Amino acid sequence: MYISTALQVAFDQAVADAGPLLQSSHHATALSLYALYQQATLGDLSEARPGFGDFAARARWDAWQALQGTPSSLAMQDYVELVASLKAAHRSPATG
Repeated sequence: MYISTALQVAFDQAVADAGPLLQSSHHATALSLYALYQQATLGDLSEARPGFGDFAARARWDAWQALQGTPSSLAMQDYVELVASLKAAHRSPATG
């Protein structure tokens, strides 16, 4: 699969930018970033679902499993767009 250089550069920058944004992100957003990153870098999930007692691992697994079949390039683009929207929301003041 071909990943354009521009997309790879944008993805790498988004990964670098995501760290500070995760501190103020909702749990669902963090799971989305995790799943998109895993799909973009590793492809389809091939591990068994974690046991019932490990809620965090199961949530991550479920989020990644939901992206099954998504091409790496699309996962990268979605990751870049999600980080961009988080950055924009972080910059704009909250409205009441």
